Amino acid sequence: MSGAVGQPLARYAAARRAGGFLFLSGVIAVDPARGRVVSGFADLPVDVRASLGETGEFSIDIRQGPILAQSWFVLNRIRTLIEAEGGSMADTCRLVQYFRDLRDYPLYARVRRSFFPDAPPVSTVVEVSAMLPSAEVLVEVEATAWLGSV
Repeated sequence: MSGAVGQPLARYAAARRAGGFLFLSGVIAVDPARGRVVSGFADLPVDVRASLGETGEFSIDIRQGPILAQSWFVLNRIRTLIEAEGGSMADTCRLVQYFRDLRDYPLYARVRRSFFPDAPPVSTVVEVSAMLPSAEVLVEVEATAWLGSV
């Protein structure tokens, strides 16, 4: 993995290929270009915001925006990492999803369905008390993809 797409926040590999498997470290919604955690719809491309459910109503968007935006950002980053290795999201066979608050899971699941419209990968969901680098991080996802034999 090279370039900003796969650049981890600490000293570890963002991804590692082992035979036909691609293992991705936990991905969080930190925009490397700006060096900050994605905090809502305004941090996403305009064409994505409406598809995620941005309403323009402050009272709704302020509550749902952070988890919807972070969910999309994380899953899109996973897609980018897998595609950089020659695969696609359909090659994803396993996800482990960590949430600061499991009440965010239904909104995340709605976004996840858009990335896996046909067959979802096997999945583990866990609630944790904290994630790095800050309390603003609501979800972290690690993935395993099968890209075939080398």
